Amino acid sequence: MTLIKSISGIRGTIGGKPGEGLSPLDVVKFTASYAKWLTGVSGAKKCKVVVGRDARISGEMVNALVCATLSGMGIDVVNLGLATTPTTEIAVTTEQADGGIILTASHNPKQWNALKLLNAKGEFISAADGAAILKYAEEESFSFAEVDDLGRMTEKDYTAEHVRQVLALDLVDVEAVKAANFSVAFDAVNSVGGIAIPALLEAMGVKNIVPINEEPTGHFAHVPEPLPENLVETCAIVKEKQVDVCFVVDPDVDRLSIISEDGSMFNEEYTLVAVADYVLSKTPGNTVSNMSSSRALRVITEKHGSSYTASAVGEVNVVTAMKATNAVIGGEGNGGVIYPASHNGRDALVGIALFLTQLAKSGLKCSELRKTYPDYFISKNKIELTPEIEVDKILEKMEALYANEQVSTVDGVKIDFPDEWVHLRKSNTEPIIRIYAESTSPDKADTLAQKIITDIKNQL
Repeated sequence: MTLIKSISGIRGTIGGKPGEGLSPLDVVKFTASYAKWLTGVSGAKKCKVVVGRDARISGEMVNALVCATLSGMGIDVVNLGLATTPTTEIAVTTEQADGGIILTASHNPKQWNALKLLNAKGEFISAADGAAILKYAEEESFSFAEVDDLGRMTEKDYTAEHVRQVLALDLVDVEAVKAANFSVAFDAVNSVGGIAIPALLEAMGVKNIVPINEEPTGHFAHVPEPLPENLVETCAIVKEKQVDVCFVVDPDVDRLSIISEDGSMFNEEYTLVAVADYVLSKTPGNTVSNMSSSRALRVITEKHGSSYTASAVGEVNVVTAMKATNAVIGGEGNGGVIYPASHNGRDALVGIALFLTQLAKSGLKCSELRKTYPDYFISKNKIELTPEIEVDKILEKMEALYANEQVSTVDGVKIDFPDEWVHLRKSNTEPIIRIYAESTSPDKADTLAQKIITDIKNQL
């Protein structure tokens, strides 16, 4: 059993003893701690919290615990039931709520679930706020409401409102998509994408929709992370059905991967690149992605005469950098598109709508559009840590070793070479050092990664 408490929330495998897995007692304790923090910072006499969940098997049980605990803490609850992460985020602001809780373990297998915490802006809470909540949970320093002060519970479905807000975006052209008469497939990995994506496609006038793994049962048809190795069968279906494009999402629909009409992967690193290219062509401005994302975004941004910024890894860090630089588009190379004109959160529905508009206006096939972007390839590696390894000292030695190159220490150590880069950072969730290297070919990326791994081992 695994239970991981971090500044961004609590996640773990379902079952086991309290404190060892994500047990009902852990869910109640952490929810109550969030409620105490929220009541303190909101200043509201009566707080309101939005709760949404993905379709994983434990979702109904965890949802019941969270909603009842919030009510027990005197907080009114808007229960969305099955809802994507971005749907829950936009519901927080639309409902003028004080916060939100998303019940999803994102791309983790079905054994996992998690509580992800939002502030009144529908954005993930800060590190300082997360630390305060962890402290409350550790001390169990919360008390429940008297009977007359219990919170009220309301159930609402926000999928239609989310779709409406996406279609209202200036750069989403429904008529262009209708005129293109696309045939579109989607793989929802048996979670809430099976509800939200067809609703969006139908609203955009797509007549021929090919659903794959659309039933939101929580029994994931394949490993739920939308990576090429997990989508071999989906790619074969796309080629067989002769669709124009296929959209693949993770269980909570904040990551978007694309498959071209010929069954080839568009590459999830290029989801953001393509959408940013379209946005920048219409609304020039700055962009942001995290340090482990492809250099291709910087190349595209500079082609449009704008500035690119690399943030520390983590959605909250990307959003912070986007606000600081007034970025018009940003996100993460894992297929996470953040479009501030909509809201400050990764949103696959926004990504789908913008990409379909771009594809319709370009007149190109999906595979042809991909060829218009520079080719970069990322090699992802890791080194297992043992207790005697001092990561900070290793990173300091690597920084010194490559002092003649362009080095950033904003998040671990990132070394930029003329045509490639490598990023070293300690994982927040596993006892490993992550080593991501990008170059102009897979072999070059692997070679760079192995060279850096050898350098690290020489420092041990």
